[in-house]
Amino acid sequence: MKDVDRAPYVAPLPWFPLPARLAVFLSGRGSNFEALADACAAGHLPGRIVLVLADRADAVGLGTARARGLRAELEERRPGEPRGAHEERLAAQLASAEADLICLAGFMRVLSPAFVARFDRRIVNVHPSLLPAFPGLEAQKQALEYGVKVSGATVHLVDAGTDTGPIAGQEAVAVHPGDDLPSLAARILSAEHRLYPATIGRLLAGGWIVSGRRLIFPG
Repeated sequence: MKDVDRAPYVAPLPWFPLPARLAVFLSGRGSNFEALADACAAGHLPGRIVLVLADRADAVGLGTARARGLRAELEERRPGEPRGAHEERLAAQLASAEADLICLAGFMRVLSPAFVARFDRRIVNVHPSLLPAFPGLEAQKQALEYGVKVSGATVHLVDAGTDTGPIAGQEAVAVHPGDDLPSLAARILSAEHRLYPATIGRLLAGGWIVSGRRLIFPG
């Protein structure tokens, strides 16, 4: 069920006991994971990372997490393994780490509606566009091909759709006339690194309301 179909939700004050226990899912280099880890270490984000989980053995973020002394686990989907069985292993890792919140940081595997429902409003994602524009893969390329003048980054709660959950934060990024894909992607990534920890911090403070597709912070 998408949030637009549900009764309003009011997050407790705070959302979870602080410092919140964060799990980060990634598939690659994990630069947004590093932004979150840096914010936690500096005291700017009232949480601590209790699990970094990757679905690819070549994910650079696994090594980065281990170098930081964090628990880092690999859970690849085995050949022929049903999606549900793989997600049960993800859930077991989350239970073992006693994670409060799942932060997707370049996690390239689509989570099933059943998994999302199991962790209802406990999964957050950062996406490289101003949603609802350009959901899905290659959002920066979509923006360039469409010819928009402004793109950006969005942090949202994850629902059963593709990048359709309630929007918690956005930062605009200008598209310059001479931009190519690497230059635009780099500027949007910098915005993600600022926006993701700041927005998660606002969410952890609690007191916000989800009504339909709108996520409204107090004050």
